Amino acid sequence: MAQSAPLLIRLVASSIIAANRAGKIVLDVMSKGDLGIVEKGKNDLQTEADRAAQRCIIASLSKQYPGVTIIGEEGQSSCNVPPEWIVTDSDEQVLKLNCPEELQSVNESDVVVWVDPLDGTAEYTQGLVEHVTVLIGVAVKERAVAGVIHQPFYNHKGDKVGRTLWGIIGIGVGGFSPKPPPEGKCIVTTTRSHATPVVQAALDSLNPDEVIRVGGAGHKVLLLMEGKAHAYVFASKGCKRWDTCAPEAVLAAMGGKLTDLHGNFYDYSKDTPHENTAGVLATAKASEHDTYLRKIPSDIRQSL
Repeated sequence: MAQSAPLLIRLVASSIIAANRAGKIVLDVMSKGDLGIVEKGKNDLQTEADRAAQRCIIASLSKQYPGVTIIGEEGQSSCNVPPEWIVTDSDEQVLKLNCPEELQSVNESDVVVWVDPLDGTAEYTQGLVEHVTVLIGVAVKERAVAGVIHQPFYNHKGDKVGRTLWGIIGIGVGGFSPKPPPEGKCIVTTTRSHATPVVQAALDSLNPDEVIRVGGAGHKVLLLMEGKAHAYVFASKGCKRWDTCAPEAVLAAMGGKLTDLHGNFYDYSKDTPHENTAGVLATAKASEHDTYLRKIPSDIRQSL
């Protein structure tokens, strides 16, 4: 079954298992208590969980798809990967899906995988574990077409900890039940740790009923998919391609939309710059995206 499925389907099915294994590593590092924090830059931390989870994902996917370009937030590593971190199983339910016709003949050379092994690192170090996600985004040429979002700490006070969501444009989503945001309100989510006067001005222009400030791009987009917010607005250049590739694809597969603040889709080809210099605007409903875009003053958009 696995080898007969188109490449995109197999890659998503493998990414789900890899994300699950990486999530266990993230949990294990937290439980041991020594996070191994390194400061990469201002407000930019890295932990042992970031490093180890990325090695797990890249080693697992590279072994199965050697021709696919994989770009991870934590860069290249020469460290050995423990054999138990390398997983080559696949999600059997995803393997049974029918691939959209336009994506059936995709070659490994057409594919770029963007990996954020621990989105929400600052929150992870502060114990705000609900904000943490593992992100694996799949782009074909320049467009994000599929994504996996794993929440290692989902329901962490309950019996069954963790969940994995996925989405493929042209197929739909799995691992959760999408919910629409409340009618007649404007609830916006944005950064909790990278606020600036421009970021605040963009929020004010929307006249929101409520602003939810959380960490991690993955977590913010999850709020849209779960019906807890209508839009995610970030009028700054702090976000990266590995932050948005998976969330963009899953959101689009659900019927939402993610672009920069000019309304352009980000380019996820292998040679593209990593920084999302023109900010982020995501909406739970694609039909409402232009409405939010028009409300943001042109001087704010032109500053990016």
